[in-house]
Amino acid sequence: MAFLSTMNIVASGLTAQQLRLDIVSENITNSTTTRTENGDGSYRRKMVVFTSETGRNEFREAMARAAYGMAPNEGYSTIGGVKVTQIVEDPSPMHLTYDPTHPDANEDGYVELPNVDLVKEITDAMAATQAYSANVTAFNTLKTVINQGLEIGR
Repeated sequence: MAFLSTMNIVASGLTAQQLRLDIVSENITNSTTTRTENGDGSYRRKMVVFTSETGRNEFREAMARAAYGMAPNEGYSTIGGVKVTQIVEDPSPMHLTYDPTHPDANEDGYVELPNVDLVKEITDAMAATQAYSANVTAFNTLKTVINQGLEIGR
């Protein structure tokens, strides 16, 4: 049923944007962390990488299915959506601040602070929230369409 595929697409968007918000929260939380758990220096900003899943097959595949008499949906998935492929660290340079009293200061008195920019994080959080909201709207619209379709059958 096509509406189930649509639900899966919307659900993949909701899941991806929720993870994006989680990463933004982690970045903001660690915006002043000068020492990581494994001792590799200060926290490095993380970013989420999305990949689209179109769910559409190539023309050649469609022709092959037609030539072998396969049903249109047989042998492949038509579900699209979005997928989180990886969470990467931001390669931008760390911020240096002069504070010789800080326990993590180097011999020159500079402390390496995370490369987290709160303006970027808030902007990213706002974009993720808007995308999440758009997916909720699409889901609610789908529910309305399904309910109206069921009403026709009465």
